[in-house]
Amino acid sequence: MRALAIAATGMSAQEQNLEVIANNVANINTTGFKRSRAEFTDLIYQTERLMGVSNRGRDATIPEGAQIGLGVRTAAIRSVNLQGALTNTGNTLDLAINGRGWFQVTTVNGDTVYTRDGAFNTNQNGQLVTVDGYTVTPSILVPANATNLTISQTGLVTITLPGQATPQQLGQLTIANFINDAGLQALGGNYFQQTAASGQPTVGVPGDTAFGILQQGYIEASNVDPVTEITNLIAAQRAYEMNSKVIQAADQMSGTISNMRS
Repeated sequence: MRALAIAATGMSAQEQNLEVIANNVANINTTGFKRSRAEFTDLIYQTERLMGVSNRGRDATIPEGAQIGLGVRTAAIRSVNLQGALTNTGNTLDLAINGRGWFQVTTVNGDTVYTRDGAFNTNQNGQLVTVDGYTVTPSILVPANATNLTISQTGLVTITLPGQATPQQLGQLTIANFINDAGLQALGGNYFQQTAASGQPTVGVPGDTAFGILQQGYIEASNVDPVTEITNLIAAQRAYEMNSKVIQAADQMSGTISNMRS
């Protein structure tokens, strides 16, 4: 019976939906994390009676016909790039982007990746780095005797050195935008990589048109809403149970037919 296969696709889809929800809940406290949602499409239809054709050679045409769907499949797992709440940490090296944009990071292999996680620190050389030691781009080198490090909303980094009253400029941070943020490939560790779907990055100064501003002493929290995820979890569980009921009903109907033949 086709119902068995159709319901099986429904159970498989809800299992994947549950995995997406589980990942959202697991990252509820991950800095800069963007929740995902599973999106589904129906499968190909099997035509039992074609609509719009003549009825047995007469002038009247069949208005609707009969098509039976063959189930569902996961079409995409979309990253919902809504901004999370900004949390005050008081750490001068913590940065949050208020608005659009991604921090640019250079890995140990020389690749450029992107992140919204602005929990930065300095390495043994004084370079501004991520928690994994990847260098923030453009490179910022903080002297060991620097005091009063300030990062403006436009990304201008300044410090005060002992014996100098005038602040010294260290560099200018820039951020990147993509025409399709959802097309970025997640690498884990809060890092993303550009793809053909995301398009090429547009690099600019924070605060420029279409670019967010930087908030020093803040980090961006995960945008996962616990209430929404629990609601989605219950809906996925109920949908899975309903598909399992369809399989049980189809199996009982098949058993009835088998008993009639014996």
